[in-house]
Amino acid sequence: MDWEEPEKKRLNLEEIHCFSSESPQTTETIAVLETQVDDMTAQAIAYTMEQLLQNGALDVYTQAIGMKKSRTGILITVICPCNYQGVCEQILFRETSTLGIRCRLQERKILHREIYEVLTEYGTARVKIARRDEQVGSYTVQPEYDDCAKLARSHNVPLIRVQEAVKLAGQELLNKL
Repeated sequence: MDWEEPEKKRLNLEEIHCFSSESPQTTETIAVLETQVDDMTAQAIAYTMEQLLQNGALDVYTQAIGMKKSRTGILITVICPCNYQGVCEQILFRETSTLGIRCRLQERKILHREIYEVLTEYGTARVKIARRDEQVGSYTVQPEYDDCAKLARSHNVPLIRVQEAVKLAGQELLNKL
């Protein structure tokens, strides 16, 4: 089954959020899709998750559940922007054995964040910086996992060491902003 994939582009924050300088957070509406399966392999579920994440899902997670007739099953939950709901539903129907998907819209609060590149002794990596509240110094600095994992592999060092270096570089950058 083919589908039209929504155009992927890098949006600036003004296009994504109605961000007020008085508040470090904003509210957005997202789609939450859920389905349960009891006859799929772990590899097929992992592949489905990859497909969902590559095609607009913000997050995908699974939970082991007990289903009717005492069968063990897996609950697949997909969180996606509303404009990706149709694509994610098509992937679930195509890649899983499900016969139905539950859908609901939810509001979520998100912190304003910006992504920066920082230089460490291991190389360049991206870091997300988010303001938690109006207090000075009240920020979250989060290294990008994929960048850190790549650097850890290429330097043959523990991931946590690279993440700490990236976080420190992000905090130093924050002090300069």
